[in-house]
Amino acid sequence: MDFLMANWPFALLALVSGGLLLAQTLRGGTGGGVSPSQAVQLINREKAVVVDVCSPEEYAAGHVGGARNIPLDELEQKLPEAVKNKATPVVLVCASGVRSGRAVAMARKLGYDKAQALAGGLKSWRDANLPVERA
Repeated sequence: MDFLMANWPFALLALVSGGLLLAQTLRGGTGGGVSPSQAVQLINREKAVVVDVCSPEEYAAGHVGGARNIPLDELEQKLPEAVKNKATPVVLVCASGVRSGRAVAMARKLGYDKAQALAGGLKSWRDANLPVERA
């Protein structure tokens, strides 16, 4: 007990980080994005639009079939042109899922409440053995 009292900041840090890890595990570990199989369901059932936020060079090297390329730095200007109906589900994709997470925040700020990132990005799409197109 004396050890915990002497090192209470470290004990508190361990409890907080453990709680955050537990919350992430209970959420499914996707970081709030959709899995590749959930993305396919959105595309097929709800006519979701897939937007690849990678650079044109990355997009040309490989992308989700039917995805529209809008680089992240152009998303705020070009998303309203590409997806006119803000009620349409939008699946945002990048190489690893990092940029698409930022893209979701931008899209939601623009009023696209059904915008979601593909968890793990194009890498998870490929790992699920789903088709990839090249430009």
